[in-house]
Amino acid sequence: MYAISLGDGAELRPLEPWHAEEFLANLERGREFIGQFIAFGSQAVDVDSARATLQRYAQMRADDTGGYHGIWLDGKLVGGVLTLNFDAAQGNAEVGCWLEPAATGRGLITRAMRLLIDHVIEERGIHRVEWVAAAGNTASLNVARRLGLTRDGVQRESHLHHGVRHDLEVWSVLAPEWREARASAAHNDH
Repeated sequence: MYAISLGDGAELRPLEPWHAEEFLANLERGREFIGQFIAFGSQAVDVDSARATLQRYAQMRADDTGGYHGIWLDGKLVGGVLTLNFDAAQGNAEVGCWLEPAATGRGLITRAMRLLIDHVIEERGIHRVEWVAAAGNTASLNVARRLGLTRDGVQRESHLHHGVRHDLEVWSVLAPEWREARASAAHNDH
């Protein structure tokens, strides 16, 4: 019903339970790549379980604790950005993302994440936005850097995935820092 252009034929749209078949196809195309460091989508193995995953996040959106936003490229769902651990009362939220390999290297996650962070800070009043990624997930950490987030620290060997204990890097941006960076970028564009 509505979409936000990310440029280059890409759009950011709500990702809802009725997208289960598209979501499953997106996960199947990227399962090995997406699952290198996290179990994202690992429970979605057929249309019903994909729908259940999307339903869980739809309920989180209704409960105001999280939500999925899909990225469509030339009409095909290729990934998305999300909020979780969303706590409006405390002013904290975590953001994350996923993308199938064929859609990487185009800046889609960075552009979509800028919109999402703008939304949670400016429209929802979130003060601290957090990004957590495995230390080996270079692509994810590079997005955090491009967005101007600050590396808060490392949780050593805190994430067990596929039998390997991964260090998790915690990055964040505070609302005043985000606004200052956005104002500087806008000023430099003129």
